[in-house]
Amino acid sequence: MKKGRLINAELSYVIARLGHTDTLTIADAGLPIPAGPQRIDLALTPGTPDFMQVVKAVTLEMQVESALIAEEIRQHNPTLHSGLLAVLEALQQHQGNTIAVHYTSHEQFKQQTQRSQAIIRSGECSPYANVILSAGVTF
Repeated sequence: MKKGRLINAELSYVIARLGHTDTLTIADAGLPIPAGPQRIDLALTPGTPDFMQVVKAVTLEMQVESALIAEEIRQHNPTLHSGLLAVLEALQQHQGNTIAVHYTSHEQFKQQTQRSQAIIRSGECSPYANVILSAGVTF
């Protein structure tokens, strides 16, 4: 049996498959999901699980090299933005690397999701609660 904290089989599998620079999107309940990437729908009810719960669970298992965020989050969801940056800061301390954080328009963000290996849908119902994480290497 798996010893790690992440017990969702689909999520664990997709993280294990990631190669260097492959991306994984963590999305709020409203982000449109294109046909290409695998869809992992964790949403149960509005707010469950919330975006930050999913980010924390994923980053326990995934080596992260960079993050892409819609620039609109700064104005329309500053509390969540601050929380996300704090998690990424703690993660880079834990991993021992720098995690580059990039911003783009929400429209461009949605285009970038098409390149993700998978899109994980949370139950988050607040604006712009989305991030694209790029996989790093552990060596």
